[in-house]
Amino acid sequence: MKVEATTIAELIERSADVCPDLAEVDRLVAAAAPELERRLFVGPSISMIGYGSMPWRRASGSGVWPLLGLAPQRHGVSLYVAARRDGVTLPERYAPSLGRADSGKHCLRLRRLSRCDVDELRRAVRDAVAWGADHDPRYGRACAAPVTDGG
Repeated sequence: MKVEATTIAELIERSADVCPDLAEVDRLVAAAAPELERRLFVGPSISMIGYGSMPWRRASGSGVWPLLGLAPQRHGVSLYVAARRDGVTLPERYAPSLGRADSGKHCLRLRRLSRCDVDELRRAVRDAVAWGADHDPRYGRACAAPVTDGG
C-alpha cells in the first residue's frame, strides 16, 4: 500500500487507521534485529520500513533493497523477507508456525499481531538476519528506494 510519507514516524502515523499493528510490529522487528539500520523505502506502489540493506544487481540495473521490509496493508501488515533456506523462502517456512499468518513467495502477511506467535516471528527475523550475514549482496527488487533521512 502506498502511503505518502517522508519519515518512518509519518508512515506509522498515516497508516494507523488502516494498519494499527504497524508500530508494534516495527518495535518487535527493530528489537529482534537491532544491528540492522532502519530506513524508509518508498516506491511507486509501496511505502515501507526497511531494515538493513542489500545492494542488488542484474542485467537491467542495480539498486538497494532492505533485507526485511515492513509495509502497511489494508488488512494488516506485510513483512517482506529476502531470504531462503534449502530452496524454501523464510516466509513459506515460518507462516505455518506463526498462527494466524499466511505467506506469499517472499512475504509474511499478518492480519493481527495478537493472533500470531510473536516468539516465532522473532525467530523468523533473526533467521533472516543470519541469512543476510551469510550471503553476498545480490538479492533484491527495484520497486522501492530508500529515503535518506531515516526518520
